[in-house]
Amino acid sequence: MGKASNEAKQHWNSAHYTQVKLSVNPEIAATFKASCFKKGVSMASEIARFMREESGVADHSGTDSSKSSIAVGTRAQRRKAVKHILESLGHIIDAETQYMDNMPQNLRNSHNYDIAEQSLASLEDALELLENAY
Repeated sequence: MGKASNEAKQHWNSAHYTQVKLSVNPEIAATFKASCFKKGVSMASEIARFMREESGVADHSGTDSSKSSIAVGTRAQRRKAVKHILESLGHIIDAETQYMDNMPQNLRNSHNYDIAEQSLASLEDALELLENAY
């Protein structure tokens, strides 16, 4: 995916989401990040889940985050499952992009940054392949 695709995603995200800046104790942040990694979820999705629960606001994304099985029945069910995966993958790409954007300038040539770049490229490739699936 190229620059135009990323710009389109950023435009869509800015129109549909609000960024929330959060400052916490580094130990809490590290523990939370490790917990999210262990669960296989993004930190942003966990914070958003907490905010939904605390505020009583329903998730209007059109997906049920409690569904963990992929429908294999009808073609329509498979398309819906792929759509759900695409949305989740989009959130992961956004989180990885934000991680890279927030990385201090002096770490932009580090091993961790290189891994993040490679991960982002692979995720974007996967997103493009899935978008072409149906």
